[in-house]
Amino acid sequence: MTNSTAMKKISRRAVITGSVGMVGLTAAGGTAWALDRFLIEHADVTSASDYEGLPGTQSGGTTANISSSADDGVIDGLSYTSSDRSITITAHSSGSGDSALAWYVADVRLGDATFLASAFAKDTFGTNIIDTPSSILSQVGGLFAVNGDYYGFRDTGIVIRNGVAFRDEPARQGLAIMRDGSMVSYDETATSAARLIADGAWHTLSFGPTLVDGGVVVPGIDEVEVDTNFGNHSIQGRQPRTGIGMIEPNHFLVIVADGRSPGYSTGTTMTDFAGLFTDLGAQVAYNLDGGGSSAMVFNGALVNNPLGRGKERGTSDILWIGR
Repeated sequence: MTNSTAMKKISRRAVITGSVGMVGLTAAGGTAWALDRFLIEHADVTSASDYEGLPGTQSGGTTANISSSADDGVIDGLSYTSSDRSITITAHSSGSGDSALAWYVADVRLGDATFLASAFAKDTFGTNIIDTPSSILSQVGGLFAVNGDYYGFRDTGIVIRNGVAFRDEPARQGLAIMRDGSMVSYDETATSAARLIADGAWHTLSFGPTLVDGGVVVPGIDEVEVDTNFGNHSIQGRQPRTGIGMIEPNHFLVIVADGRSPGYSTGTTMTDFAGLFTDLGAQVAYNLDGGGSSAMVFNGALVNNPLGRGKERGTSDILWIGR
C-alpha cells in the first residue's frame, strides 16, 4: 500500500451499513442520527497495521519490536517470563455480599516500552468498530491483553498508537506512554499529536481520569465525568474498572476489577481503584474503559469474570504484549 493510498483512506470515511437488528427503531430524525453515531461502523483507516508501517507516519523508530522476543519464554500458570519481558497475574478478593470485590493485577516488566502494543478491532480505525479483546489478541498473535480506552465510542481525543497519530481532537485529560517506558498524564487541549510524537509518545489513551500522579491518589476523581453524551455520561459509583499504571519506567501495572455481580464483585469507586495502584507503588495510573468492557486475557483465556457472566463484550481496541 502506498503512502498516497493510505492518506486517501484516512481522509475518506467509508460507511458500512449493515443490519442493526434493533426492534422499534425507525431511520428518521434523532433515531437515524443515533443509529449512525453509535451503531453503524465508520472506517477511517483500514489495514491500520499496514498504515503504521508507512514512511512518514512515525517520528523515529519502527514497530518492529512489538512482537520480538528472545525465544526463551516460559509460561507457568498465569505468568510468562523471558529474557526481555515478564508478566505475572495475581487474583485478589475482599469483602462479601454487597461489599465483595474481585480484582486481577498484572505486573509487567519490559525490556523496551514498545513491547507494549496496541491493536484495533478488525485492524480498522474508526467509530463503532468492535470485537472482543480475546479475538483481537488472537488476530495479532499476542499473549496478554486488556481492553483499551474504547476510542471508537467517541470522535474526540488524541489517539496515538504504536507511535502513529490517528486522531488529533483534544478534549480531555489523557495519558501518554512514552518510548522511554515512562507514563505521563497531560491536558490534551494544551498540546497536539505531532508535539507528543516529537516528544517520544508511543501510545496515548483518551478516557480517564488520571487516578494517581506523583505516587498519590488524585483528589476529586469520584466526581469526574469523561464525556457528556448519553451512554457514557458518568463513571461514578462502584463499577467494574480497568486501569494502567507505572511503578518506574518499563515496570507497569494493569488492574481489572470486576463488578455489577452481587456476591461475587460489586465493583469499586474511582478513589478505591486508585488505591489499589498506590498500594503497589504506582507513581502514575490512569483509568481506561470499564463496565462490561473490562477484560483481561492471557494465553488464550479470559482471566477475569466480566459482570459475573464469564463473557467478553466487544470493544474498539486493546493493549497487548506478545511472547
